[in-house]
Amino acid sequence: MTARTTHHPPAPDSVAGTRTRPSGRRKRAEGFALTAGSAVGALLWISPLILLVISALRPLSDFLSNGPVSWPQEITLANFPEAWEAGQFGTAYLNSTILLLVKVPLGVFVASLLAYALSKLVMPFRNVILFTVVLGMTVPIYIAIVPLFTMLRGVGMTDSILGIIPPYIAFGLPLQVLILQSFFRRVPGELLEAARIDGAGDVRIFFRIVVPLSVPALVTVAILDGVATWNELFLALSLLSSESRRTIPLGLLNFQGQFATNYTGLAAGILIAVIPILVLYMVLQKYIVGGLTAGATKG
Repeated sequence: MTARTTHHPPAPDSVAGTRTRPSGRRKRAEGFALTAGSAVGALLWISPLILLVISALRPLSDFLSNGPVSWPQEITLANFPEAWEAGQFGTAYLNSTILLLVKVPLGVFVASLLAYALSKLVMPFRNVILFTVVLGMTVPIYIAIVPLFTMLRGVGMTDSILGIIPPYIAFGLPLQVLILQSFFRRVPGELLEAARIDGAGDVRIFFRIVVPLSVPALVTVAILDGVATWNELFLALSLLSSESRRTIPLGLLNFQGQFATNYTGLAAGILIAVIPILVLYMVLQKYIVGGLTAGATKG
């Protein structure tokens, strides 16, 4: 008798896995393509800043003869002192720094209190209040400029650095509250209830528990608010008129007129204006990413 051998077909799962499992070469190719695409995108994204730096470091004659998109034939730092004097950046830096140090902490504090109340306290019409606050993001600034100017003139606070702080805070609240309340919702309610059982009030819970746990979100909001405050032009242009009250964006307006064709000086002035906030952003960028993505997932 002849023994029969039975051939069993391979399992479907193993066949499918063999067919769909990508080879090591394919993985390397995909990784290289992804890296190359990301590098090209990053280069395109940062190219305006690179062009700005190159323009600020070259003489105006070289810029005009060779064009902006060319490697400079000569490097000079003379554009920066000229831009500093033309833009009156000494006064502008002082005013913008005062505005930044007063407005940003005060605005973040007010926004954090409101966000905590809307996310953790039991109160009537909470969702309606939150919707109303966030709706402020849709209100253009130029619609409110006439009432703002009238109210500030009535209390004698026009042409004043401190006078524009309340409007700045009001227009910054919607985005800040939206980010902070999303983060505060992730704070475990059991932790707050345990603190209340131990006799802690809402004020103590906020400062001793919620604030320490929300440092990434608070830093994120402070950085975003600081960038917006440093670069704000419309309100400052409408409410500040004296040379001694000018902020950084208003200082750049001094390059109009006889400085309109001084492209390298203008590039140096823009670089002077953005360097502080750019350095701050680069140093604290991990907080921005963490703070903006923290409320997107449930912890």
